[in-house]
Amino acid sequence: MTEDGVDFRPAVPALAETAGEHSGRSREGTLEMGKKKKGAPAPAQIPSPVEVGDPPRKIAEPVYLEELGKLQIELVKLQEWIKAKGLKVVVIFEGRDAAGKGGVIKRITERLNPRICRVVALGTPTERDKTQWYFQRYAAHLPAAGEMVLFDRSWYNRAGVERVMGYCTEEEHREFLRSCPEFERMLIRSGIILIKYWFSVSDEVQEKRFQDRNLDPTKRWKLSPMDLKSRDLWVEYSRAKDEMFAYTDIKQAPWYVVNADVKKRARLNCIAHLLSMVPYGDLTPGPVKLPPRTDQGGYVRPPMGDQTFVPEIY
Repeated sequence: MTEDGVDFRPAVPALAETAGEHSGRSREGTLEMGKKKKGAPAPAQIPSPVEVGDPPRKIAEPVYLEELGKLQIELVKLQEWIKAKGLKVVVIFEGRDAAGKGGVIKRITERLNPRICRVVALGTPTERDKTQWYFQRYAAHLPAAGEMVLFDRSWYNRAGVERVMGYCTEEEHREFLRSCPEFERMLIRSGIILIKYWFSVSDEVQEKRFQDRNLDPTKRWKLSPMDLKSRDLWVEYSRAKDEMFAYTDIKQAPWYVVNADVKKRARLNCIAHLLSMVPYGDLTPGPVKLPPRTDQGGYVRPPMGDQTFVPEIY
Protein backbone atom coordinates (compact mmCIF):
# COMPACT_ATOMS: atom_id res chain seq x y z
CA MET A 1 0.00 0.00 0.00
CA THR A 2 1.54 3.28 -1.06
CA GLU A 3 1.18 6.48 0.95
CA ASP A 4 -1.65 7.65 -1.31
CA GLY A 5 -3.58 4.47 -0.59
CA VAL A 6 -2.90 2.59 -3.84
CA ASP A 7 -2.27 -1.11 -3.31
CA PHE A 8 0.07 -2.42 -6.01
CA ARG A 9 0.50 -5.87 -4.47
CA PRO A 10 -1.15 -8.87 -6.09
CA ALA A 11 -4.14 -9.91 -4.03
CA VAL A 12 -3.39 -12.19 -1.08
CA PRO A 13 -5.31 -15.48 -1.23
CA ALA A 14 -8.60 -15.70 0.64
CA LEU A 15 -8.32 -16.39 4.34
CA ALA A 16 -10.48 -16.19 7.44
CA GLU A 17 -9.42 -13.79 10.18
CA THR A 18 -9.15 -15.40 13.59
CA ALA A 19 -11.23 -14.40 16.57
CA GLY A 20 -10.17 -12.67 19.76
CA GLU A 21 -8.78 -14.27 22.88
CA HIS A 22 -11.05 -16.50 24.92
CA SER A 23 -11.78 -15.50 28.46
CA GLY A 24 -10.44 -17.28 31.56
CA ARG A 25 -7.21 -19.11 32.31
CA SER A 26 -7.44 -21.02 29.05
CA ARG A 27 -6.33 -17.90 27.17
CA GLU A 28 -3.65 -15.39 27.90
CA GLY A 29 -5.02 -11.95 28.56
CA THR A 30 -7.39 -9.61 26.89
CA LEU A 31 -5.26 -8.05 24.17
CA GLU A 32 -7.03 -8.01 20.81
CA MET A 33 -6.01 -10.85 18.51
CA GLY A 34 -4.38 -8.70 15.86
CA LYS A 35 -3.99 -5.02 15.23
CA LYS A 36 -4.89 -4.24 11.63
CA LYS A 37 -2.47 -2.03 9.80
CA LYS A 38 -4.20 1.14 8.73
CA GLY A 39 -5.12 0.89 5.10
CA ALA A 40 -4.34 -2.82 4.83
CA PRO A 41 -6.94 -4.75 2.80
CA ALA A 42 -9.29 -6.86 4.89
CA PRO A 43 -8.74 -10.56 4.27
CA ALA A 44 -11.42 -12.47 2.43
CA GLN A 45 -12.93 -15.60 3.92
CA ILE A 46 -12.30 -19.27 3.41
CA PRO A 47 -15.10 -21.78 3.96
CA SER A 48 -16.36 -21.97 7.57
CA PRO A 49 -14.95 -18.63 8.74
CA VAL A 50 -14.43 -18.12 12.47
CA GLU A 51 -16.79 -15.58 13.95
CA VAL A 52 -15.72 -13.34 16.81
CA GLY A 53 -16.09 -15.20 20.10
CA ASP A 54 -16.33 -18.66 18.50
CA PRO A 55 -13.67 -21.28 19.19
CA PRO A 56 -11.60 -21.83 16.03
CA ARG A 57 -12.50 -24.93 14.06
CA LYS A 58 -10.18 -27.23 12.17
CA ILE A 59 -9.70 -26.59 8.49
CA ALA A 60 -10.07 -29.32 5.89
CA GLU A 61 -6.74 -30.61 4.60
CA PRO A 62 -7.47 -29.96 0.88
CA VAL A 63 -8.51 -26.37 1.66
CA TYR A 64 -5.43 -25.87 3.85
CA LEU A 65 -3.02 -27.17 1.22
CA GLU A 66 -4.63 -25.09 -1.53
CA GLU A 67 -4.49 -21.89 0.52
CA LEU A 68 -0.95 -22.61 1.71
CA GLY A 69 0.17 -23.08 -1.89
CA LYS A 70 -1.27 -19.71 -2.87
CA LEU A 71 0.39 -18.00 0.07
CA GLN A 72 3.75 -19.58 -0.67
CA ILE A 73 3.59 -18.21 -4.23
CA GLU A 74 3.05 -14.76 -2.71
CA LEU A 75 5.98 -15.33 -0.36
CA VAL A 76 8.23 -15.97 -3.36
CA LYS A 77 7.06 -12.66 -4.84
CA LEU A 78 7.80 -10.94 -1.53
CA GLN A 79 11.25 -12.52 -1.47
CA GLU A 80 12.07 -11.22 -4.95
CA TRP A 81 10.85 -7.75 -3.97
CA ILE A 82 12.97 -7.71 -0.81
CA LYS A 83 16.03 -8.71 -2.84
CA ALA A 84 15.43 -6.22 -5.65
CA LYS A 85 14.62 -3.25 -3.42
CA GLY A 86 17.28 -3.96 -0.79
CA LEU A 87 14.77 -4.19 2.05
CA LYS A 88 15.76 -5.35 5.53
CA VAL A 89 12.99 -7.34 7.25
CA VAL A 90 12.99 -8.86 10.73
CA VAL A 91 10.13 -11.08 11.88
CA ILE A 92 10.00 -12.19 15.52
CA PHE A 93 8.10 -15.30 16.56
CA GLU A 94 7.36 -15.61 20.26
CA GLY A 95 4.78 -17.45 22.32
CA ARG A 96 4.09 -20.40 24.55
CA ASP A 97 5.97 -23.66 24.22
CA ALA A 98 4.22 -25.88 21.65
CA ALA A 99 2.27 -22.91 20.29
CA GLY A 100 3.29 -23.67 16.69
CA LYS A 101 6.00 -21.09 16.02
CA GLY A 102 8.30 -23.60 14.35
CA GLY A 103 5.50 -24.88 12.14
CA VAL A 104 4.72 -21.51 10.62
CA ILE A 105 8.41 -20.69 10.18
CA LYS A 106 8.86 -23.97 8.31
CA ARG A 107 5.96 -23.17 5.96
CA ILE A 108 7.28 -19.65 5.33
CA THR A 109 10.79 -20.80 4.43
CA GLU A 110 9.77 -23.98 2.59
CA ARG A 111 9.82 -22.42 -0.90
CA LEU A 112 12.21 -19.54 -0.27
CA ASN A 113 15.90 -19.01 -0.94
CA PRO A 114 17.81 -19.56 2.35
CA ARG A 115 20.34 -16.94 1.25
CA ILE A 116 17.58 -14.32 1.30
CA CYS A 117 15.28 -15.63 4.02
CA ARG A 118 17.10 -17.22 6.95
CA VAL A 119 16.08 -18.45 10.37
CA VAL A 120 17.87 -17.50 13.59
CA ALA A 121 17.29 -19.78 16.57
CA LEU A 122 19.99 -19.10 19.13
CA GLY A 123 20.82 -21.58 21.86
CA THR A 124 21.64 -21.00 25.50
CA PRO A 125 24.02 -18.02 25.89
CA THR A 126 27.63 -18.89 26.62
CA GLU A 127 29.60 -17.47 29.52
CA ARG A 128 31.11 -14.99 27.06
CA ASP A 129 27.65 -14.02 25.78
CA LYS A 130 26.57 -13.27 29.33
CA THR A 131 29.29 -10.62 29.65
CA GLN A 132 28.13 -8.75 26.53
CA TRP A 133 25.51 -6.07 26.10
CA TYR A 134 22.30 -8.11 26.19
CA PHE A 135 21.20 -7.29 22.61
CA GLN A 136 24.68 -7.84 21.16
CA ARG A 137 24.37 -11.50 20.19
CA TYR A 138 21.04 -10.81 18.47
CA ALA A 139 22.30 -7.71 16.65
CA ALA A 140 24.95 -9.85 14.96
CA HIS A 141 22.17 -11.68 13.08
CA LEU A 142 20.24 -8.66 11.83
CA PRO A 143 19.68 -8.53 8.05
CA ALA A 144 21.72 -6.73 5.45
CA ALA A 145 19.99 -5.15 2.45
CA GLY A 146 17.93 -7.68 0.52
CA GLU A 147 17.46 -10.08 3.42
CA MET A 148 14.65 -11.26 5.68
CA VAL A 149 15.49 -12.81 9.05
CA LEU A 150 13.02 -14.89 11.05
CA PHE A 151 13.82 -15.05 14.77
CA ASP A 152 12.56 -18.30 16.31
CA ARG A 153 12.53 -16.72 19.75
CA SER A 154 14.52 -13.56 20.19
CA TRP A 155 15.71 -10.96 22.66
CA TYR A 156 12.32 -11.40 24.33
CA ASN A 157 13.76 -14.45 26.11
CA ARG A 158 14.69 -12.03 28.87
CA ALA A 159 11.08 -10.99 29.42
CA GLY A 160 9.82 -14.59 29.27
CA VAL A 161 11.81 -17.67 30.17
CA GLU A 162 14.68 -15.80 31.85
CA ARG A 163 12.24 -13.82 33.96
CA VAL A 164 10.09 -16.78 34.99
CA MET A 165 12.94 -19.26 35.53
CA GLY A 166 15.10 -16.79 37.43
CA TYR A 167 17.92 -16.72 34.87
CA CYS A 168 18.21 -12.95 35.10
CA THR A 169 18.18 -10.55 38.02
CA GLU A 170 15.34 -8.19 38.77
CA GLU A 171 17.48 -5.26 37.68
CA GLU A 172 18.41 -6.98 34.40
CA HIS A 173 14.73 -7.57 33.71
CA ARG A 174 13.77 -3.99 34.48
CA GLU A 175 16.61 -2.71 32.30
CA PHE A 176 15.38 -4.88 29.43
CA LEU A 177 11.89 -3.43 29.67
CA ARG A 178 13.37 0.07 29.59
CA SER A 179 15.85 -0.60 26.80
CA CYS A 180 13.87 -2.85 24.45
CA PRO A 181 11.47 -0.22 23.05
CA GLU A 182 14.39 2.13 22.35
CA PHE A 183 16.41 -0.70 20.77
CA GLU A 184 13.52 -1.51 18.45
CA ARG A 185 12.92 2.13 17.57
CA MET A 186 16.61 2.36 16.69
CA LEU A 187 16.29 -0.65 14.38
CA ILE A 188 13.30 0.92 12.65
CA ARG A 189 15.07 4.27 12.23
CA SER A 190 17.95 2.38 10.59
CA GLY A 191 15.55 1.12 7.91
CA ILE A 192 14.64 -2.30 9.29
CA ILE A 193 11.03 -3.45 8.93
CA LEU A 194 10.25 -5.09 12.29
CA ILE A 195 7.23 -7.37 12.69
CA LYS A 196 6.48 -9.17 15.97
CA TYR A 197 4.15 -12.16 16.43
CA TRP A 198 2.95 -13.74 19.65
CA PHE A 199 1.46 -17.22 19.27
CA SER A 200 -1.30 -17.64 21.84
CA VAL A 201 -2.40 -21.14 22.82
CA SER A 202 -4.78 -22.34 25.50
CA ASP A 203 -3.67 -24.35 28.52
CA GLU A 204 -5.63 -27.41 27.37
CA VAL A 205 -4.26 -27.36 23.82
CA GLN A 206 -0.70 -26.89 25.03
CA GLU A 207 -1.01 -29.89 27.36
CA LYS A 208 -2.43 -32.03 24.55
CA ARG A 209 0.51 -31.11 22.32
CA PHE A 210 2.95 -32.00 25.09
CA GLN A 211 1.28 -35.38 25.47
CA ASP A 212 1.35 -35.95 21.71
CA ARG A 213 5.05 -35.12 21.59
CA ASN A 214 5.75 -37.58 24.35
CA LEU A 215 4.07 -40.36 22.38
CA ASP A 216 5.79 -39.57 19.07
CA PRO A 217 9.48 -40.62 18.95
CA THR A 218 10.12 -38.17 16.10
CA LYS A 219 8.91 -35.25 18.23
CA ARG A 220 10.01 -36.31 21.70
CA TRP A 221 13.23 -34.31 21.37
CA LYS A 222 11.08 -31.16 21.49
CA LEU A 223 10.18 -31.88 25.13
CA SER A 224 12.99 -30.08 26.91
CA PRO A 225 13.36 -29.85 30.69
CA MET A 226 12.24 -26.24 30.29
CA ASP A 227 8.99 -27.39 28.69
CA LEU A 228 8.28 -29.72 31.59
CA LYS A 229 8.83 -26.93 34.10
CA SER A 230 6.64 -24.53 32.13
CA ARG A 231 3.64 -26.86 32.59
CA ASP A 232 3.51 -25.83 36.24
CA LEU A 233 4.19 -22.13 35.60
CA TRP A 234 1.31 -21.17 33.32
CA VAL A 235 0.19 -18.22 35.46
CA GLU A 236 3.76 -16.97 35.94
CA TYR A 237 4.32 -16.99 32.18
CA SER A 238 1.01 -15.20 31.65
CA ARG A 239 1.99 -12.44 34.06
CA ALA A 240 5.41 -12.10 32.47
CA LYS A 241 3.82 -11.86 29.01
CA ASP A 242 1.31 -9.24 30.17
CA GLU A 243 4.10 -7.10 31.66
CA MET A 244 6.19 -7.53 28.50
CA PHE A 245 3.28 -6.35 26.35
CA ALA A 246 2.69 -3.35 28.61
CA TYR A 247 6.21 -2.08 27.91
CA THR A 248 6.99 -3.32 24.40
CA ASP A 249 3.68 -3.14 22.51
CA ILE A 250 4.77 0.17 21.00
CA LYS A 251 3.30 2.11 18.10
CA GLN A 252 6.39 1.68 15.93
CA ALA A 253 6.58 -2.08 16.54
CA PRO A 254 3.30 -3.48 17.89
CA TRP A 255 2.68 -7.08 18.85
CA TYR A 256 0.38 -9.09 16.59
CA VAL A 257 -1.27 -11.98 18.41
CA VAL A 258 -1.98 -15.20 16.52
CA ASN A 259 -4.70 -17.50 17.80
CA ALA A 260 -2.75 -20.75 17.64
CA ASP A 261 -5.17 -23.34 19.06
CA VAL A 262 -5.65 -24.69 15.51
CA LYS A 263 -2.19 -24.95 13.97
CA LYS A 264 -3.17 -24.90 10.30
CA ARG A 265 -5.43 -21.87 10.67
CA ALA A 266 -2.69 -20.13 12.64
CA ARG A 267 -0.17 -20.78 9.86
CA LEU A 268 -2.44 -19.41 7.14
CA ASN A 269 -3.53 -16.39 9.17
CA CYS A 270 0.03 -15.51 10.16
CA ILE A 271 1.46 -15.83 6.64
CA ALA A 272 -1.40 -13.81 5.15
CA HIS A 273 -0.85 -11.09 7.73
CA LEU A 274 2.90 -11.05 7.11
CA LEU A 275 2.27 -10.54 3.39
CA SER A 276 0.01 -7.60 4.19
CA MET A 277 2.72 -5.90 6.28
CA VAL A 278 5.31 -5.40 3.51
CA PRO A 279 4.09 -3.74 0.28
CA TYR A 280 5.48 -5.65 -2.68
CA GLY A 281 5.07 -6.14 -6.40
CA ASP A 282 5.50 -9.19 -8.60
CA LEU A 283 9.10 -9.45 -9.77
CA THR A 284 9.06 -13.21 -10.16
CA PRO A 285 11.28 -14.17 -13.11
CA GLY A 286 9.40 -15.59 -16.08
CA PRO A 287 10.09 -18.98 -17.65
CA VAL A 288 13.54 -19.30 -19.20
CA LYS A 289 13.88 -20.59 -22.76
CA LEU A 290 16.26 -23.52 -22.54
CA PRO A 291 18.32 -24.07 -25.70
CA PRO A 292 18.85 -27.60 -26.99
CA ARG A 293 21.61 -29.54 -25.28
CA THR A 294 24.86 -29.58 -27.27
CA ASP A 295 26.65 -32.76 -28.24
CA GLN A 296 29.29 -33.48 -25.60
CA GLY A 297 31.60 -35.16 -28.08
CA GLY A 298 33.71 -38.17 -27.24
CA TYR A 299 33.28 -38.28 -23.46
CA VAL A 300 33.50 -41.81 -22.05
CA ARG A 301 32.20 -42.37 -18.53
CA PRO A 302 34.54 -44.31 -16.22
CA PRO A 303 33.45 -47.88 -15.37
CA MET A 304 30.68 -47.86 -12.76
CA GLY A 305 32.59 -50.47 -10.78
CA ASP A 306 35.25 -47.85 -10.05
CA GLN A 307 32.77 -45.77 -8.03
CA THR A 308 31.14 -46.40 -4.68
CA PHE A 309 27.36 -46.15 -4.88
CA VAL A 310 24.81 -45.91 -2.10
CA PRO A 311 23.05 -49.28 -1.76
CA GLU A 312 19.61 -49.20 -3.43
CA ILE A 313 17.58 -50.81 -0.67
CA TYR A 314 14.37 -49.10 -1.80
